[in-house]
Amino acid sequence: MTDTLKQLSDAGVSIWLDDLSRERLTSGNLAELIRDKHVVGVTTNPTIFAGALSDGKAYDAQVRELAARGASLADTVRELTTTDVRNACDLFRDVHQASGGVDGRVSIEVDPGLARDTDATAAEALDLWKTVDRPNLLVKIPATEEGLPAITQTLAEGVSVNVTLIFSVERYRAVIEAYLAGLEQAKANGHDLRAIHSVASFFVSRVDSEVDKRLDAIGTDEAKALRGEAAVANARLAYAAFLELFQGPRWEALAADGANRQRPLWASTGVKNPDYSPTLYVDQLVVSDTVNTMPEKTLHAVAEQGKITGDTVTGTADAAQAIYDRLSAVGIDVSDVYRTLEVEGVEKFDKSWAELLETVQGQLDAAKS
Repeated sequence: MTDTLKQLSDAGVSIWLDDLSRERLTSGNLAELIRDKHVVGVTTNPTIFAGALSDGKAYDAQVRELAARGASLADTVRELTTTDVRNACDLFRDVHQASGGVDGRVSIEVDPGLARDTDATAAEALDLWKTVDRPNLLVKIPATEEGLPAITQTLAEGVSVNVTLIFSVERYRAVIEAYLAGLEQAKANGHDLRAIHSVASFFVSRVDSEVDKRLDAIGTDEAKALRGEAAVANARLAYAAFLELFQGPRWEALAADGANRQRPLWASTGVKNPDYSPTLYVDQLVVSDTVNTMPEKTLHAVAEQGKITGDTVTGTADAAQAIYDRLSAVGIDVSDVYRTLEVEGVEKFDKSWAELLETVQGQLDAAKS
């Protein structure tokens, strides 16, 4: 049988799982995915933790212990989530070492309620880094306008960052600028640039969901012909920006000091529309120096029916731009699409965080009764 996931890995795509729970860790499921499915990293977000803590009894013992100590709700959430992330970091230790620090990464996100507060985001990012205390951690910071300077501040402290909630190539260019500025400050602060890693997480499927909805509302044959085209084209344009901006004198000066390029990461790669191939956002985004973080359902779909035919991204920028020209021509306000997606993204994570707090408060109350 063809090992499709190995083909993907061999093509230079790091396969990360977009999920984490106490159950995955204690059952051996995550270790099995590392061993058998070429998984070399994990991403989490507030939605993932909200689901994990509301499902099953895996956290009950730790909640009872924290309740007995009189821990606050905030401290309890911090303990539960950072414990999972720390243990996952330990599980990936060998992968991290074997890859020279590139992979074996586990991400944890700052409180999404801080997405519009630069200083609070940077402070929490540093606190999470110190609390987890593992070199293969990535702290997730959203690429809001307020998040950009927080990214720079966090990197300047020597902290590795996963920049999340990126939708537009324009914002991605600002993220790369924030990354380069952070590395320059980290160097000035005496940090070893070789130890600082970063990924820039492009949310893929959500772009198609929003654009397709608008194309359907326009309703013309020309508009409908563009359904399912925007997300892959957007990611391909992002990769072209990655190649463009990680070269030249400024980057070369940092690279000479051991700096690592900030790899593009394809996030939200589970297909939302059942009419599309379940492996669409994997097969069509195969290119070296990238990460694809997948829900387990997508991971298994790729293993069973993915078609990895080599690089499907390099050299596609002109064709991708042509798709966006056509989208504009039929009446899609692309800038408004991205604004909408960013606002919705922050709101969704805020809602998930509120659900997480409510779940844990209920567990604390039950433990005290």
